[in-house]
Amino acid sequence: MRVRARGLVNLRAVLAPVASGMGVMAAAAAVLVPALGGDAARDAPGPGRVPPPAATHRAYVPGAAQAAPASAPCTARTAAESLRPSSEDGAAVKRIKERGQLVVGVDQNTYRWGYRDPATGELEGFDIDLARAIAEDILGPRPPVVFKAVPTNQRIPALRKRSVDMVVRTMTVNCVRKQQVAFSTSYFQAGQQVLAPVSSAVTAYDDSLRGKRVCTAAGSTGETALRARPHGAKVLTVPNQLDCLVRLQLGRADAVVTDSALAAAQAAQDPAVELKGKPFTDESYGVAMNKDDTDLVRRVNKVLDDYRGGGAKSPWMRAYRTWLRADLPGISGPPSPQYSD
Repeated sequence: MRVRARGLVNLRAVLAPVASGMGVMAAAAAVLVPALGGDAARDAPGPGRVPPPAATHRAYVPGAAQAAPASAPCTARTAAESLRPSSEDGAAVKRIKERGQLVVGVDQNTYRWGYRDPATGELEGFDIDLARAIAEDILGPRPPVVFKAVPTNQRIPALRKRSVDMVVRTMTVNCVRKQQVAFSTSYFQAGQQVLAPVSSAVTAYDDSLRGKRVCTAAGSTGETALRARPHGAKVLTVPNQLDCLVRLQLGRADAVVTDSALAAAQAAQDPAVELKGKPFTDESYGVAMNKDDTDLVRRVNKVLDDYRGGGAKSPWMRAYRTWLRADLPGISGPPSPQYSD
């Protein structure tokens, strides 16, 4: 059964059980281990949504991957490059197999990407489908997966402490983060964008934000952008992006800066808010792993190669049609991988 809920009242009703103490959810060989964060209610997209342009999403072309010189420094252009795919079992993959389960850091409160269906308690979304595909490749059919809900600013610490094997959580790849963790090739492209009430005078990421309370998740690329160029706004940070939507609904924030894909998902939850202006950055999402787990990076890239393959019938396109097309129409395929070796 699908439960659809709009607006503040239903969203807060879903969040209430989380605030009072989250439990452990087990279903179909998967377990959710709660951490800080909340849940998102399901909803249909509201009318008049303005999705971010699909033009920033460079379509996947089989065999088009290019390798950069091994000594090339990380730049904004090369940040999404990763190691070439391999199906060989190295130390990290063997560790996962010996343990008998894959531990994945995910979101449980981002609609359409990683969230719990309030009717079933099951995790669903584009990122969840990808995490299950990785687990199946390593561990076989119906693999045991432990999903750990990880706040935005705890993604890198969780990887460095090895409390998770990987993070699949709309995580933007950039040079600063690549100094601390390793990333797969890009599996989605987005950009930072402004979300605000339909009636707001805010028009884009510009001086219309002056004097406004602008919310973003701590540790996100949205926070980095706002700290560098706030446009006169007062910056508010929260553990998770859904907390920004709640603040917006309660009148405790005037606008939100987040990834365009996440902003579109939040606009789908509440018809009183909309995307403003255009994305003002170009960013790639990657699967994040510990820097020492190079064999796992190559294995994930092998899974991503399979996941992208098959054109309109590929697993990537099936997941896109299921979770994202309603709010992000016009994307013809996944981004092409770029390799550093």
